[in-house]
Amino acid sequence: MDRSSHPRSRRIAPVVAVAAAAALTLAGCSSSSGGKKSEEGAANASAGKATTPRMTVALVTHQAPGDTFWDTVRKGAEAAAAKDNIKLVYSADPNAGNQANLVQTAIDQKVDGIAVTLAKPDAMKGVIGKAEQAGIPVVGLNSGLSDWKKFNMLEFFGQDESVAGEAFGKKLNEVGAKHALCVIQEQGNVGLTQRCDGVEKTFDGKLDVQNVNGADKPSVKSTLTAKLKQDSSIDYVVTLGAPFALTAVQSVGDAGSKAKVATFDLNKELIKAVKSGDIQFAVDQQPYLQGYLAVDGLWLYKNNGNYSGGGEQPVLTGPAFVDKSNVDKIAEFAAKGTR
Repeated sequence: MDRSSHPRSRRIAPVVAVAAAAALTLAGCSSSSGGKKSEEGAANASAGKATTPRMTVALVTHQAPGDTFWDTVRKGAEAAAAKDNIKLVYSADPNAGNQANLVQTAIDQKVDGIAVTLAKPDAMKGVIGKAEQAGIPVVGLNSGLSDWKKFNMLEFFGQDESVAGEAFGKKLNEVGAKHALCVIQEQGNVGLTQRCDGVEKTFDGKLDVQNVNGADKPSVKSTLTAKLKQDSSIDYVVTLGAPFALTAVQSVGDAGSKAKVATFDLNKELIKAVKSGDIQFAVDQQPYLQGYLAVDGLWLYKNNGNYSGGGEQPVLTGPAFVDKSNVDKIAEFAAKGTR
């Protein structure tokens, strides 16, 4: 699409798209893997399919190997693709240059829409502009709330990481924390930096920031263990992803520390840890919803000209706190891998 026809250029008022989406039911879908597991997962939650022409949508994220958060995002995207008669092509790379190349591949394949994360926005700006020049609508999800409008993207679905961080800092005050350690597993990821910055803004105690290599779990564990041994005044470890929270629990034990662990994001293993008391609380940004809405948003735009927020406002999917008071309500969904 050219800029003159892009919804953010027209500044049309928001259009409510829920009714169009609700008229359809779920069905099986395709993905880049084409694997039996994906097909079975979609089939278990499906009963019908849109009769609109087949679309191809590329979902390109900055997922690092072993980061289970993105499995939940992908499940949501697959559910929407199943409902909407969409072929979903998923690809990911934590290296920003490589991720940009994956977007370029989707452009070359002439897909009907692209959903992309902007963990490192500067590296993605050029290729997103190329997608627009090629007439391919692009929506953002998860990372990039501060930049999606600058890049003239259609919509954004995710959490305001600064707001989430500020809420986290207030929660630390409520539980009486005095010295917290915020652990960033991917240096340079703007969303993760915004989380720690938000915590620091509202937390009344002392906050240290520790960068670790999230792709190397043994290294994460040893780094945190050493830090906790070095400074026994740390009473809370704040991680920015569920797998790292579980690693932090091990580090606390190895260090003989009395620190407690709280985190951003969920998975089913983390839900168990909240129940057991190993994790005090977590912030849920609803990754399933992010994947679902991003793919469904492209279908609605293609088939009915809808775009959530009128091209001006993001659709926020978080933050919400999960702790012992409400974890049982979420556990059944987490067991299915959708929360």
